[in-house]
Amino acid sequence: MKKYILFVLLVSTPILAQDVNNSKNLDSLTSTFNLEEVTVSAIKAKNDTPVSFVNLSKENIEKTNLAQDIPILLKNTPSVVTHSDAGAGIGYSSIRIRGSDQTRVNVTINGIPYNDSESMQVYWVDLPDFASSIENIQIQRGVGTSTNGPGAFGGSINIQTNSASENPFFEINNTLGSFGTVKNSVGFSTGFIDNFELSGRVSRIKSDGYIDRSGSNLRSYFLQGVYRDENTLIKVLNFAGHEITDQAWYGVDSSTLETNRKYNMAGEYYDEFGNTLYYEDQVDNYKQNHLQIHWNQIYQNGWNSNFGIHFTNGKGFFENYNLGYGSSDYIDRRWLDNDFYGILYSLNKKTEDFNANIGGSLNKYNGLHYGEYLWYDQINSNVNQYDFKEKFYDDFGDKGEFNIYAKIDYYITDKLTLYGDLQFRNIKYEAGISANSTLTGYIEDGFENLDKSFNFFNPKFGLFYNLNDNNNLFFSFARAHREPTRTDYANGNPNEEKLDDFELGWKLNSNNLALSLNAFYMIYEDQLVLTGQRDINGYEIRRNIGESYRVGIEFDSSIKLNNKLNIETNFSLSENRNKDFYSTFDGNLKNFGNTDLAYSPNLILNNILNFNPNKKVLISLRSKYVSEQFFAQTNSPISKLESFFINDINFVHDIDLPNISDDIKFKVLVNNLFDYKYSAYGGYYSYDIQEDNQVKTYEGTYYYPQSGINILVGLDVKF
Repeated sequence: MKKYILFVLLVSTPILAQDVNNSKNLDSLTSTFNLEEVTVSAIKAKNDTPVSFVNLSKENIEKTNLAQDIPILLKNTPSVVTHSDAGAGIGYSSIRIRGSDQTRVNVTINGIPYNDSESMQVYWVDLPDFASSIENIQIQRGVGTSTNGPGAFGGSINIQTNSASENPFFEINNTLGSFGTVKNSVGFSTGFIDNFELSGRVSRIKSDGYIDRSGSNLRSYFLQGVYRDENTLIKVLNFAGHEITDQAWYGVDSSTLETNRKYNMAGEYYDEFGNTLYYEDQVDNYKQNHLQIHWNQIYQNGWNSNFGIHFTNGKGFFENYNLGYGSSDYIDRRWLDNDFYGILYSLNKKTEDFNANIGGSLNKYNGLHYGEYLWYDQINSNVNQYDFKEKFYDDFGDKGEFNIYAKIDYYITDKLTLYGDLQFRNIKYEAGISANSTLTGYIEDGFENLDKSFNFFNPKFGLFYNLNDNNNLFFSFARAHREPTRTDYANGNPNEEKLDDFELGWKLNSNNLALSLNAFYMIYEDQLVLTGQRDINGYEIRRNIGESYRVGIEFDSSIKLNNKLNIETNFSLSENRNKDFYSTFDGNLKNFGNTDLAYSPNLILNNILNFNPNKKVLISLRSKYVSEQFFAQTNSPISKLESFFINDINFVHDIDLPNISDDIKFKVLVNNLFDYKYSAYGGYYSYDIQEDNQVKTYEGTYYYPQSGINILVGLDVKF
């Protein structure tokens, strides 16, 4: 691998695309162009890009950044639903956009894919307190613009890390809160010294969690070195996280939810007298280390480029106490040891007539999956005896991806812009039992060997029209494809997915009012949808369905009523349907008709009421409503998750202490102000039993309860 990276450094040159700003005045391009933005601008939408998106600045993020995971910080953005396994927003958290789970949400950090290559999951827990190192986030809904990594079937999240600081600083951020939550963070910057700047952050977060035995012990750091002159920016970043979390991903069954909503079955076992005990080391333990190098360059006559290399190493395990149910109890560890590395490249040309980009990436993933026994009950054992740390499976997964895209904004007139975006992706995936497997006859994931290749062509077109200085209209069409994941192959014979996405929007901007209205129609073929079930490794199981669609409208607004009061409101109203959904029930293949897509509420409503009694104080009431939804694609009545309406209070006070600091923030966040008992997520399962020569299907559900009222208090001091 080191040889590969060295080779890339020696022979690669920057050849692909980035967007510049929206101005057509080339004479001022060099002086106004933000070199920091070159890294990610090729995959981000601009104000005149015909897609629906929202931008969150560092200032927006800081208001509620008090140790909770990034998905929780984004929960009030349009068409978004989030949940936390531990119930308090720290640990394992997830995000859904337009009803699509986060394996179908493309996430990049400085243009580099963050989704796990095999599972396409986004493990936010691996980067604790990463929100403290973010300059801005753009959330695109739908297919959006071409990006690096897997196709966006619900949306994409583009993260840009901290910009270089012009001036030196030192900061200390601390949080205390409910469930034993503690966050301590220290950051610094040297400011620019002879064109160089060095900055960094070290953080730790601890929390007991709301659910029983769902605690988190998290560590992270972020380091960045920057060289900058008039036309060149070179950034070297190293950031890492180490998470040790108690397992809380099993949920609570429906009957226990009514009597003990904090119950956690993980690690539960029984002594010889039948007493219930819990295994202390039922944990998930994983380290992840990232290295990124970016070179941004501005040339003459409107040219600019970005070239980057990246390397990520991750290694860790989760440990289980397993009940033998009449056989031997045993303890095992299931390991993942993986490397992800590659290059990204871009070139942009800006003239008075067009803004053109060509860009892409070349990435490689190597993953090892193996399990080892730590202990087994010798007294009750009637199974094969294994040596300590003997591997009972030893698998691998190798994935390569090549991606190239070309984009153009062609200015037909001063008012009308034609947008074109063509992308080609090639994926090569091999997985299965590795050659040095120590055991035979055991297959971890349900397949022996995989050798799959995919070639996807994804065109995107659109029109953007300026009605006047305040009103804009846009229309776009985008096609996307996605390959199945390792888990999909392990649990069936999946097909690739295809999506056609139509978007129609209107934007209005005036002095005291900004709003957007967007209509979407997303047509899926062979969509891989969640069944509500999980496999032996805890991964959510999906299956292909035939035709399905999502159609709806999204509204987003900000209204300034006066100098002290403004209201931010957004809502999503949608219909999300399977067409002629078939599934086996009671031993027969049954047509359930046009069912609602699971995990897809028809209405999501957010409202933020901001009150500034003076320039130093902000008080926000943040409200969220999510309508009922189903866990099962069959729309079984027992799989319905009730609607919920929650409210949070956010208080921020800027303080200036002479001779100490003129940048102190005292922050309070009260979550679930009215102590509403709700679950934001759950699962559905079924099993068949032979009864009286007939097959009978039995059903069950489990839930992920979220915490009642809880509070976080933070003090950020910057010197």
